[in-house]
Amino acid sequence: MSALRGRRVLVTGASGTFGRHLCAAFTVAGARVVGVDREPGTLDVEGRADAVPVLGCDLTDPAAVAPTVAAAVDRLGGLDLLVNNAGVGGPAPAELAPDEVVRRQLEVNLLAAWRTTAAALPALEAARGRVVFVASRMALMPLPLAAAYGVSKRALVAYADALRHEVGTHVGVSVVYPSMVASPIHDSTADAGLSLRGVSRPEPVQGVVAAILRAATARRAPRDVATTRRGCLELALGRHAPALADRLVRRTVAARIAAGDLDAAPLAAGMRRRHRDTTG
Repeated sequence: MSALRGRRVLVTGASGTFGRHLCAAFTVAGARVVGVDREPGTLDVEGRADAVPVLGCDLTDPAAVAPTVAAAVDRLGGLDLLVNNAGVGGPAPAELAPDEVVRRQLEVNLLAAWRTTAAALPALEAARGRVVFVASRMALMPLPLAAAYGVSKRALVAYADALRHEVGTHVGVSVVYPSMVASPIHDSTADAGLSLRGVSRPEPVQGVVAAILRAATARRAPRDVATTRRGCLELALGRHAPALADRLVRRTVAARIAAGDLDAAPLAAGMRRRHRDTTG
């Protein structure tokens, strides 16, 4: 992909499922890439002698983000593209008081991206660069029992929208909306008996990477990018027919409860009780 040759790219969450594939894809396309993750290291790119350096940084630490971004920009000699990919998940029913799981998702999924973007903006503006935020289908079609994830990703989209109004004359701002990709981000949810089976259709990680690359290389930065045709439909429903989207989610969840799929999930006890009250 010639449009990426020589581009200077910073990817957060570089050691995760999306991050590893993104760093490899950008490098193979000729970009110069630096990653950021909690632990420092390098990512080998198959078929190439060079590796992607990963700077260690806790993105939830306000004092650590700006120096790390500055080090990455210095290493790259500038910055053309920031991909805010770092994210965490976990079960969090909306009916229960917010706990550490909720706080961490807000910190990582929203505030870390905000801090990183703010630190990178001077270099991005100088290069007339771009920012790509990796959000989620759940930003527009939220699911029950995962309130923190949906809230944090919806807030991330709101931040991207505000940023676009402020800097869009000089920096392109895009949001990519994956659905469900098999990765460790879902482990804690599955461990709580809240598998997304039957609610979200899995998609390959390669499709998400391709969507991010499209956002990064389009002649004009696209506002919203779905990763599949189904994703396009879901985004349209979430934006333009939210009541219909709500009915579809409620019907799907009710069917899962009736089938006993959530019987082993203590966090779903309230939903199961209310479902019995309305169907019994």
